[in-house]
Parts: sequence; structure tokens; C-alpha cells
Amino acid sequence: MEARTQWVNTSDQQRLYVKAWGDEQKPALVLVHGYPDNQEVWELIIEQLIHDYFIITYDVRGAGQSSIPQRIKDYRLEQLSQDLESVVNAVLPDRAFHLAAHDWGSIQSWESVTEAKFRGRLLSYSTISGPCLDHAALLLREQFKNNKGNVLKLLSKSWYIGVFQLPFLAPAAWHFFNPERWGKIVNELEREQQLPLNHNIQNDGKYGISLYRANFIPRLSQPRQRYAVCPVQAIVLKHDNFVSPDYIAALPQWVEDLSIIEVEANHWAVLSQPEKIAHSIAEFVKSHQPA
Repeated sequence: MEARTQWVNTSDQQRLYVKAWGDEQKPALVLVHGYPDNQEVWELIIEQLIHDYFIITYDVRGAGQSSIPQRIKDYRLEQLSQDLESVVNAVLPDRAFHLAAHDWGSIQSWESVTEAKFRGRLLSYSTISGPCLDHAALLLREQFKNNKGNVLKLLSKSWYIGVFQLPFLAPAAWHFFNPERWGKIVNELEREQQLPLNHNIQNDGKYGISLYRANFIPRLSQPRQRYAVCPVQAIVLKHDNFVSPDYIAALPQWVEDLSIIEVEANHWAVLSQPEKIAHSIAEFVKSHQPA
């Protein structure tokens, strides 16, 4: 399984490492990875989808082989949405596409999914374990008024977000995780053995923390009303250790065409259950492919 590779320059002169997989005459599907991963996390799923789709993946800024911005503000959601736009304009000029994303890839992709400029071009969105930060903040505010106990439940899985705000300690901690040690943690979480290793985990973990530091406080303190411009499928991982499935409860308010499916899986289902995740993405794409 070979990919064609290229570099794409962003609007602020960063460089993104992009791969294109399969027949470009097929329907286009863009996959956006999460934290602390890079685009290689999708390869088991690509194996399932490559015969039916033209697949685009890329290392988000600060991950994999893409460049590493020096300023925290360069990781803000608005810029990440522009990165996606830069990629699709370079690889899929004047083409509509489907989008699927996991973890932080999902969080950042919501920024595009709720941008008017993507209306009509973005055909569908499959989100896996990554709520829109604005939706999450508004849900937390509502729950704080009506059910403070549920707020603690929602926040209990997100303890690490506070740790990631520490400027020196959090990035330095990733020096203790070599690929094998991190792989053992993921294997234990997923109750699987010999899942693919992230050989760039120390850098991906260290630099990707800026995603949290650039966005959580601004979005939680000043949430916006963000409405989806395309059909959305939420793939809910019922045993996710890091993202509460309860955030999905807010989606009907923000998504006109919403589908929800549940999977008996933990956070890295893209690695441990690639066939099931790929099938869910493919079925949703098929149901929203233009005639």
C-alpha cells in the first residue's frame, strides 16, 4: 500500500506533510488524526477503504513530519481550519470531499464543519471521540445550572487538560515515553497486543500539547454558537477513557442531519477495531455521496 506524498504550505508559512492514497477518480475522503498521534494512525483503516475512496491524510502542525510552530497561538482552531483548507485546495482543487477525524483531529475539524465557506464542498463528517469545544462549553454551562453532579462526571475524564496547561512540566514528561512504553499503554487500554507503534511519540506528545494550551481556555470562557454545514455521524466509543460520550447529547441542537452509532471500544478504536470504524465511515459516506 503506497501513498503519493507532497508538502503543502499553509497560510502562515508552515509546511504540512500530506499523503494521497488510492485512485483519485474515486470519492474523496480526508482523515485527520488526533493527539498524540500522527497520520500513520490511520493506516489500518486506509487498508479497508483504499479500494473505494481517494484518501487524503496529513500530519497536523506540530506532529509527524510537518513543521513545528514556535508560538502557542499558531495552534488556534481558526488556523487549524485554514490548514485543512490549504490541504484540500492543494490536493483536491475544486472538489467536494468527505471528512472523518479522531480525537483532536475531530475537535479541530469541527471548526471547519461549522464554517459557512465549507457548505456544499464538505459532503459529510464522521467524528470519533472529539467534541466541538464550543458545544462542550455551552453544555457544561447548562449542566452547571441544572445538574452540577453531571458536570463533575463530564470533567472527570478530562483531568489531563489541566495538566497540559503547565508550560514546562507537561512537555518534558513526554521524554519518558519511548515508542514501546507508549505502545504498552495503548495496548492495555485497548486490550489488544502488538498494535502499531508511534515511533515519533516523544515529539508528537511534546509539541501537540500546544493544541490544548491555545484553545481550551479561550473556547471554554467564550463559547460560540456553531452549526454544522453538512451531515454529521458521531461514532461513540462507549468505553472511552478520555472523552465522555455524554457530550453527544448536545449535538441535535447544532446538527440538522445527525446520525449516532455506538461502538464497544476504548479511545484508540482506530487501531484496535479498524474494520468496524472503517465500515461505519464507509456506510455514512455512501449514504451522502452525490448522485
